[in-house]
Amino acid sequence: MLSLFRLLLLTLCFSSVTTVAAPLTLQQAENQLLQSNHAILAARRALEGATADITIAGQAPNPTVSYSTTDISRRDGVGGGSLPHKRMDQTVGIQQQIERGDRRELRRNSATALELAARADYAEVCRQQRLLLHQAWFDLLATSERKRLLLETASLYQRGLAATELRLKLGDVSRVEASRLRIEALRAENDARLASADQEKALARLSLLLGSPTAQPVEPASEWPAIQSPEKSLALEGRPDVRAAASRIESSERKRSIARSLTTRDLTVGAQVERFGPAPGVTYGISIAMPLFVRYGFEGEQARAEAEYSAAIEERERTLRTAYTETEQARADLAAAIERLQRIESDALPQAREVGAASELAYRKGAIGLTDLLDARRTLRAVELEVVAARADHAKARAAWLAATQWEISE
Repeated sequence: MLSLFRLLLLTLCFSSVTTVAAPLTLQQAENQLLQSNHAILAARRALEGATADITIAGQAPNPTVSYSTTDISRRDGVGGGSLPHKRMDQTVGIQQQIERGDRRELRRNSATALELAARADYAEVCRQQRLLLHQAWFDLLATSERKRLLLETASLYQRGLAATELRLKLGDVSRVEASRLRIEALRAENDARLASADQEKALARLSLLLGSPTAQPVEPASEWPAIQSPEKSLALEGRPDVRAAASRIESSERKRSIARSLTTRDLTVGAQVERFGPAPGVTYGISIAMPLFVRYGFEGEQARAEAEYSAAIEERERTLRTAYTETEQARADLAAAIERLQRIESDALPQAREVGAASELAYRKGAIGLTDLLDARRTLRAVELEVVAARADHAKARAAWLAATQWEISE
C-alpha cells in the first residue's frame, strides 16, 4: 500500500513538472516564426509555385493526333465487318508545332529569373516578419517590466496604508492624510491592472505573429540587448527587396526578347495515313503550316513588354532609394535611442532612487509630510517607467537597424 502511494505521488509530481511551460527564448520564437507565421508560409508557397513555373516554361508543345472519316454513304451506310473493311475513307494524322526564335529557352530564363525574385521575396517577408517579431517581443518585455514595477508600487502603497491605518488609530496622522494615501493606493492598483491588460494584449500580438491559435502563457526569457553604436550604412544591393527588383528586371528583359521573337513564325508539321475502303488501299501524306501576319504583327505584345521592362527598372531604383532611406532612418533612430537610454540610466534613475530612498526615510522619522513623500514616489515611478520605455525603444530601434542591414536567413 505504501509503495502504491509513493508511485501515485511520483506520478503526480512528474505530471506537474511536465505541464509547466518552459520560458520562451527569442531564438526559439524566431524558429517558430519561420515554421508557423502565415505571411512566411504564403511566401514559401509562392516560391514553390515559381519553381514549378520553370518546369512549365521549359516544356515543348505536345504533338496532336487526329482521326477522321469521309465518304460515308447515307444509303449503303458503312457496311459490315471490322473497322478496316468499312465502306468509308479513314485518315489518321499527327501534328507537331515547332517553336522558333528560341522562345522556349527565353521562357525558361524568364521563369528562372522570376524564381530568383520569388526567393528574394521570401527572404524579404522573413526579414519584415522577423522585425515585427522583435518589436512585439520587446513590447511584451516592456509590458512585463512595467507590470512588475506597478505591482511593486501597489504593494508599497498597501504596506504603507496598513501602517497608516494603525497610526490613525493612535492619532499620529490625520484622517485627511490617510484618505489621500488610500486614493494613491487605489490609483496604483488601477495602474497595475491596466499594465496586466497591456501585457495580455502584447502576448496576443506575439502569438498571432508566431501562428499560435491562442496566447501561450509564457514569459519572454530574455534580457534587454546591449548598447551597440550603429556602423556606417552598408551596400544595399544584397538586400532581399533590391535583389527581387533586379531579378524582375532580368525577367522583363527576357519577356521583351520573347515579344520580339513572336515575329519569327512557328511551323506546324504533320503526317497522315489514309485508307480507302472497302478495297484495300493506303496512301500517305505530309503537311506544313505557318501563320500569315497579314492583320497583326504582335505590336501590342512588344509595346507591353517594353513598358514592363521600363517599369521594372524604375521599380528597382525606387526600391533602392527606399532601402537607403530606411537604413539611414534606422541608424538615426538607434543613435537617438542610445543617447536617450544612457542619459536616463546614468543620470535620472540614480538621482530619482536616491531622492526616493531619502524621502521614505524622512517620512518615517517625521521630517517631511505626506505630500513630499507622494511626490517623491511619483517621480521615482515615472523615471523607472521611462527607463523601461527607453530600453524598449532602444531594443526596437536596434532590431530595425539589424533588419535594415543584415539579411541572412537561418531555417
